[in-house]
Amino acid sequence: MFWVLFLLSAWAVAGLACLRLCLAAVRAAAVELGAVVREHTLTLYEAAFLSGGPRRVADLTLVSMARQRRLLLAHTGWATVVDPRGRDDMERSVIGAIGPGGQSRIAPVRAAAAAADAVRSLADRLVGAGLAVPDGGARGIAAGVRRVRVAAVTVCALGLVALALPLPATEPRLLIALWFALPLALTLGCLAITRMEIHPYSRWASPAGQRLVGALVQRADGTADDRTFLTSVAVRGVHAIGEPDLRAAFAHREKYAEDHWERRA
Repeated sequence: MFWVLFLLSAWAVAGLACLRLCLAAVRAAAVELGAVVREHTLTLYEAAFLSGGPRRVADLTLVSMARQRRLLLAHTGWATVVDPRGRDDMERSVIGAIGPGGQSRIAPVRAAAAAADAVRSLADRLVGAGLAVPDGGARGIAAGVRRVRVAAVTVCALGLVALALPLPATEPRLLIALWFALPLALTLGCLAITRMEIHPYSRWASPAGQRLVGALVQRADGTADDRTFLTSVAVRGVHAIGEPDLRAAFAHREKYAEDHWERRA
């Protein structure tokens, strides 16, 4: 009967993960009911945060300044200030992150700008309006879905371990597998219901925020100007950039980040 301990562990993992996902869905629904968002028009910074969080805001600011020729983003991965006068708090954060020398690698600039007070203030406003998920999505539906997926894999692993144990002839392995199928069915059913009712999931945006982002994209799709380009960057990220030099600059940013983490390890 040693396999029963694995079964109890499987039920505990599955039940806790599903409970946390349900609580996240209830919180999201409560926030949406209490939010007043009918007349709220998203700015590009807000759309960037709701789509990709603080780093997306930093990326959008860098691209926007580069499009206006007030910042040079070289294909080698360096950012150079052309106009040191920021037009808003986000741009001033980027210029401050580059430093008095007027030149820096894009990766540390992005990280510093994403952690600036301007981005935190933006996040607080969006959370207060019911458009963003509190705590950076740690208690959101997307995080809950990830936990349930991990729980499903864990249940399968515990079931395989239990079946690999030496068992007496009076305990058929098929019956044990059926017992483990119950917590697995719980997790898979929870994921299926969540996908039908709430999908797509977002780490940063509440359901109300996701609808406003969708409405912003629909309005931008009808035009072909610089704002449409920046909207695409805000919603889809730097990979939506069609300009080869800009794509190369941000590709160096990603390589620099990987090398930095390898050196720290």
